[in-house]
Amino acid sequence: MSVQAGPRSLELDGPGEAADLAAFLGRLLRYDRAAAVRLQAHGGALAVFGRPPSFDVLAVRTARLAHEADLDVTVSAGELLDGVEETTGALRIPSAVTGPPWAGLLPPRGGWRPVEGVPDAEAMRGVVAAAVAEFRSRDEELGESGRTRAARDRIGADIWSRTLAGSELPLRAVHAAQSLGFLRPGVPVALFAAGAWLRLRTPYGSVTLRRATGGLGALQVSPA
Repeated sequence: MSVQAGPRSLELDGPGEAADLAAFLGRLLRYDRAAAVRLQAHGGALAVFGRPPSFDVLAVRTARLAHEADLDVTVSAGELLDGVEETTGALRIPSAVTGPPWAGLLPPRGGWRPVEGVPDAEAMRGVVAAAVAEFRSRDEELGESGRTRAARDRIGADIWSRTLAGSELPLRAVHAAQSLGFLRPGVPVALFAAGAWLRLRTPYGSVTLRRATGGLGALQVSPA
């Protein structure tokens, strides 16, 4: 989905913002070399939305801008990464692309309410580690003859569709937050809800998903 072309370049608020954005784009591209991202700039903030296919969630990374801007466009993540100038904070906006279906279904900007009682970052990381270990153990038990894609997907679906204690948040969302570099040791974490949407937020980024439909599309799983 492409909305408006907007400016051809933006200026991020310093090299740190540029480096963090580049790291996020690099992680998205690790899961999908042809990934697209939707960019929305309003005032002094830029939001970058991506969908790592292994987790069935939307990942959101925000960055501060040096100047106010108005932009809404879907672009290639790889071309956007090429346009990040980490030493100056300049960001060249590539040509718009026809976005995937998810780009037309973004979470709401407002109306979020906190969900209390979720574990802290360390506990969440421990839950992910235990789930990964369970996947590997059950995968090993399949044996060579039984280790088919369908069998592994069933194990993954069983594990990653479980919910985090005290919430409706599937473990795949917590796994995504850790894999994308959002869930770092000791960082504050918070869970929010808005209608059908859930949002796990940390200072390094957020993951969101629609709980009413069980996600954003067909569930795909990853062992680690």
